[in-house]
Order: sequence, then C-alpha cells, then structure tokens
Amino acid sequence: MDQSIVGQILEKQVLSVAKAVEDKLDEEIAALDRLDPDDIEALRERRILQMRRAAERRAKWRAQGHGEYGEVPEKEFFAAAKASERLVCHFYRDNWPCKVMDKHLSILAKQHVETRFVKVHAEKAPFLTEKLRIVVLPTLALVKNTKVEDYVVGFDELGGKDDFSTEDLEERLAKAQVIFLDGEGPANASKQGTKRSVRQSDTGNSSDSE
Repeated sequence: MDQSIVGQILEKQVLSVAKAVEDKLDEEIAALDRLDPDDIEALRERRILQMRRAAERRAKWRAQGHGEYGEVPEKEFFAAAKASERLVCHFYRDNWPCKVMDKHLSILAKQHVETRFVKVHAEKAPFLTEKLRIVVLPTLALVKNTKVEDYVVGFDELGGKDDFSTEDLEERLAKAQVIFLDGEGPANASKQGTKRSVRQSDTGNSSDSE
C-alpha cells in the first residue's frame, strides 16, 4: 500500500480517537455544569466525611500497633488477636528462612495498615505453638475476627524457594482476605516497579521443622 495512503488512514484513526476523548470530556463537563450549588456542596461534604472517617480508622489502627512489624510474647497473642480484626502472626526461630519472611512482612506491614503484623518466637511459646499445631517454621497464622482462618506453612505456596517476591506473599495473604490488595497505607510502590525478592541463601532451605 502507498505510504501516503497509510499515512492518511493513520491520521483519520488518530483524529477519531481524539474526537471520542473530547466528546467524553464534554459530557463530564456538561454533567458538572448541570449540578446546582447545593449538589456540589453535598458532594464536597460527603467526600470530606469519607476522608475524615478513613483518617480516624487509620489512626485507630496505628494506635493498636498496625503499620509496624514487631514481636509479641506468647501471653499477649490473644489480646492482639482480639484487638485487631485482621492479624498475620509469623511463628519463627532464628534461621535463614524466617529472616527471609521477616523482610517481606516488614514491607507489607507498612503498606497494609488495615492488618496487624506480628511475630512470635516459637521456642518461647510452647503453649501457643502446640495449641495452633505449629510444626514447620516459618509458619504464618492468618487470623480474622479472633479465629485462625488459614496458614502459610514454609515456602511451598510461594514457589518452594526463598527467592519469592513480596508480591507473591501479598497475593497469598489477599487470597485469604487477611489484607486488601489496594491497601490502606501509603501508595504501594511495589506495584509500580519490579518484584522485590530477598537474595537466595547458599543452602536454599525453604523451611525448618521444629
């Protein structure tokens, strides 16, 4: 096909798309023009109320320890589970796989303030580990409304190796509905770039049993 003809076709397509976008903008502007001052004020007040409620909710969560990832002793686990609607608890020991999990959970705790993230040293919590039947470390207990609804045991569901990304873990937690993918914290930079992973160890161990 002649280059000039191709150029004319492309130009028409571009103009057609531009016209459609322009028409859409005109429709939105016309819709705003049809609103009377009372409607605009009602929309403004509703939006302000939504923002205020969201801010109050985040402040309450942060007061309960949300937004940070830290250790709780065995005796405080049940109080933490009762205080927060959603809780992710990492049962760990001092080994490489658990340190890998720590790094990912530290990131997610800041991104998902709607959920509290804590860890419990399994060897210092014999009653709790037996009650929740924790055998493999690391294990994540996913708690909703004071009940353990699900577990992430080792790295089997995350590819079986320790080089899984934070997003892999995030998606697994979202599947269990213990976090929301859109989050409630700062903008999730992880979704805008490459997947983060922790450098794989020389041993390549994906988990450790008690």
